[in-house]
Amino acid sequence: MIPTPADILPADPHAALVGRVWRPDVNGPSPVRVEAGRLIDISARFASVRDLCETDDPSAALRDAAGEDIGSLADILSNTDPRSRRDDRPWLLSPIDLHAVKAAGVTFATSMLERVIEERARGDADAADGIRAQVRALVGDDLRSLRPGSPEAMALKDALIAANAWSQYLEVDIGPDAEIFTKAQPLSTVGSGVEIGVHPASSWNNPEPEIVLVVASTGRIVGATLGNDVNLRDVEGRSALLLGKAKDNNGAAAVGPFVRLFDDRFGIADVEAAEVALTVTGEDGFRMDGRSAMRSISRAPADLVAQAINEHHRYPDGLVLYLGTMFAPTEDRDAPGKGFTHHAGDIVRIAAAPLGALVNRVTATDLCASWSFGVSDLMRNLAARGLL
Repeated sequence: MIPTPADILPADPHAALVGRVWRPDVNGPSPVRVEAGRLIDISARFASVRDLCETDDPSAALRDAAGEDIGSLADILSNTDPRSRRDDRPWLLSPIDLHAVKAAGVTFATSMLERVIEERARGDADAADGIRAQVRALVGDDLRSLRPGSPEAMALKDALIAANAWSQYLEVDIGPDAEIFTKAQPLSTVGSGVEIGVHPASSWNNPEPEIVLVVASTGRIVGATLGNDVNLRDVEGRSALLLGKAKDNNGAAAVGPFVRLFDDRFGIADVEAAEVALTVTGEDGFRMDGRSAMRSISRAPADLVAQAINEHHRYPDGLVLYLGTMFAPTEDRDAPGKGFTHHAGDIVRIAAAPLGALVNRVTATDLCASWSFGVSDLMRNLAARGLL
């Protein structure tokens, strides 16, 4: 799995892109600007991507920052896969660092229905097909016109309760309060070109292709990128209280390849109009394709951000917010009625024209690169480099 720049860059050659690179010569990470196929280290001006995002105009600050050319994107990307990496050369990292990593769940009607099915199946993929038909007969599969928290939504809630068909997942899809949860810890996300982790004890799991918003500590949305909210469906289906075990695992939060900062060429309206494509290609010849249209989201992205960060929830280093997905794979892979689940070696490609493509290979959580560089390591490294 060695993606090229053409594989991962946005369609717009003028996009304001910031990322991060591991530099072996300084034994630490540096924020970089993508410029004409080169990566420019801007750490002398911005020690972290978080610091850049806190400026009044991050895209202008990115373009104006003096920096050091550390090599071509092609060369650094080709050295990113840990299976073939040379440790004396730079490699690409996730483009975020100190941001809190949050996610909004059940924001599309399709994925909401699948969550209801998971809950009723109690993690049993064999039972999913029959329950899927029952649930759709009750609520349909197109709730896009239903505004969460509206009188119409509350009337539907009352009708479902009366029919003994209510679910906690329906609550966060059509009720007034969104589901916002912690997906991963700061500095634990992985970027494009590396392995993502699926717990080997899981037999029913899937990728979740999403757009991820980057938000400053003030609540201002400053950019966007792509994400894979890798999910263990059997674990979450057993109990919603196992959400942390289903979501927060080694290599299970992918973000990248770069953050595209908002400017006069790209903003929240472009996020709302975007389509996210997913392709899974297996070593067994299996291929699955899907698309997620942001126009089908149940809640406006800005409203989700407002529920995540406000006077009751502060994040002094800002946050990133996975916006959820409408893609919930039901195509059978291993046997009829079993639905989709990952195999080791699957290549997962998540793409959107304004943001590029996030490409990862699936392996077990105990086999992918272990997260070992935390906040204290970053502070010590930056201090030693004279960047604090």
